[in-house]
Amino acid sequence: MAKLSSGPTFPISISRHTYHHRVTACHVATPTTTTTIPFADLHPSLEVIGGARNRFLPALHSALRHPYDPFPFIAWNPHVETIFASFFRSIPDVRLRRECLRTQDGGTVALDWVAGDQYQLPPDSPILILMPGLTGGSENSYPRHMLTKARSKGWRVVVFNSRGCGNSPVTTPQFYSASFVGDMREVVEHVSGIYPEANLYAAAWSLGANILVRYLGDESHACPLSGAVSLCNPFNLVYAFEEFTKGFNRVYDKALARSIRNIFKRHILLFEDIGGEYNIPLALNARQVRDFDEGLTRVSFGFKSLDEYYYKASCFHSIKHVQVPLLCIQAANDPISPVRAIPREEIEANRNCLLIVTPKGGHLGWVAGADAPLGGPWTDPVVMDFLEHLERGTHKTVESSTGPLTVTSKNLHHAEV
Repeated sequence: MAKLSSGPTFPISISRHTYHHRVTACHVATPTTTTTIPFADLHPSLEVIGGARNRFLPALHSALRHPYDPFPFIAWNPHVETIFASFFRSIPDVRLRRECLRTQDGGTVALDWVAGDQYQLPPDSPILILMPGLTGGSENSYPRHMLTKARSKGWRVVVFNSRGCGNSPVTTPQFYSASFVGDMREVVEHVSGIYPEANLYAAAWSLGANILVRYLGDESHACPLSGAVSLCNPFNLVYAFEEFTKGFNRVYDKALARSIRNIFKRHILLFEDIGGEYNIPLALNARQVRDFDEGLTRVSFGFKSLDEYYYKASCFHSIKHVQVPLLCIQAANDPISPVRAIPREEIEANRNCLLIVTPKGGHLGWVAGADAPLGGPWTDPVVMDFLEHLERGTHKTVESSTGPLTVTSKNLHHAEV
């Protein structure tokens, strides 16, 4: 759940068109040797499964051999932990440089880089792309803590704000959806074009994690990322929206619907004469996320019904196609991304996937570890241990069927602030 604050306002000025080299093919070689470690040493408070256990557990063993120790009082209830993390966790003060990326369909996403890193870090520094959850952006605490942790390790970090999120401008009558990976694909291509010598990784939360895993599955063997992390992923949106209708979860549903409405209202002029099956009044007055999805989202992306949209947009279908290292971290008591939706069999069958389930954590919470209660979540050092393990053992080479690297112009525009 994204913290429901308006966030900073960024003045946008379109300055010029730029063209970037396109990598025609990318091969990522990951270590194939396995190391057997004593699984009995893993603490029983953590569920750890996946076809990649032998490959990746050595990097995480120091963290996983200790009990998951939630912060007293805060973690006794998943709703308390979720709300505490959303409203009371500290927000690191980081100066960001915004780049607005114009996509091929005329839409716009906002990329927030750490200001000054373009001069201070070498061009081959590993890059971490962060994608927040529904309505979330670079102003929220959880991507900022992850950004700070990665930056302290010498990584280049960029926060990918989806259309309308994080005060990203909306330039077409279409937002983003759980089913749409086009923007993710263009962001990865764009970042790779700027830093062709660097390995690329991605981490995403909640609905952003659903989009990321769908992207990994769609790209499969051609995926240019060297690794990825999914956190509090709903996996099955049918189950997730069933949970939204129960008990206290309706509070989250109403809060997220209000946040989506506020974004929509700022750009309503784009949708005035859209016609067709759209129900603009329903979206504009949405009391539940389902109302907005029925009035706008499922029509925008060509689904005949809301049930069809939620089922086909769910990323559990994509796990079997993932061909890059993927770490999934879930909380067993997550009120928004239910534990029953985790595709355990698919994760167990895929030799590239590892799943960690903590007994507590809420949604976007994980108020535990050395930095609790106000600092970064328990997950941040685990994520970095995983990514740094991949970076140490990964060698990226660029291949082309024609021999030398083929350079093509790319019709993406960007503006810096």
